[in-house]
Amino acid sequence: MSTAAYQTIAVGTAGGVCTVTLNRPESLNSLNDQLTTELANVIKQLKRDDRIRCVVLTGAGRAFCSGQDLGELKTKYSNPEFVPHLLDDLRRRYNPVITGLRDLEKPVIASLNGVAAGAGASIALACDMRIASEKASLIQVFINVGLVPDSASTFFLPRLVGLGKALELCFTGDKVGAEEALRLGLVNKVVPAEQLAAATSELANRLARLPTRAIGLTKRLLNRALNSDLEAQLDAEAFAQETAGQTADHREGVLAFFEKRPPSFQGK
Repeated sequence: MSTAAYQTIAVGTAGGVCTVTLNRPESLNSLNDQLTTELANVIKQLKRDDRIRCVVLTGAGRAFCSGQDLGELKTKYSNPEFVPHLLDDLRRRYNPVITGLRDLEKPVIASLNGVAAGAGASIALACDMRIASEKASLIQVFINVGLVPDSASTFFLPRLVGLGKALELCFTGDKVGAEEALRLGLVNKVVPAEQLAAATSELANRLARLPTRAIGLTKRLLNRALNSDLEAQLDAEAFAQETAGQTADHREGVLAFFEKRPPSFQGK
């Protein structure tokens, strides 16, 4: 996978794990046009690269992502006649990132090294799992600038914490620290800051050794289940199981069970 063209993200691969680092630490990894474009592009590449079996998304410096780069809007908003049109901006820049993460049939871990605010929190919630440093926090800051949560925060947040708590967090813009995030189910694990990289690597490598096609099909089913009825979900499970049953990893898992040895999955 080519990474030379990227200027606002850093991409590294080792042992089937691809780590994508939002790399604008001077602005707390705020999201400008170039970063969202590069992030959407790398997600597309990861979807096609069979060598990658797990993805980690994190931030450089002391933040995961502070959300939209408001600095680049200062000149525009200084003009009293300026009228923002955010619909096209969301469809062009942010929505492809969110749908790309959800459609990526590989496990995606958000490694939260610091604050995840606004659309940065939305991106974290769109990942499959979240490991947080004890210094991390999540904030739905949209209300502070008179906007509504976007980039699928209104989709994932109530499903993770319930409607009442989601309304509270979106209405107030209150910061959720790492331990409270764990209690609410916003993150899967909290570790000391100095252990975040190691804990993330341990989980990522574990997932990368598992049957990737089965994980991808499971992710597809669980995504579908959010808006499905029982009969439709049973049918979807049956079709997915038919596909999984014909993979090399399924055969390897069964043979390893009979031969009383650890399976060696290849992601195929």
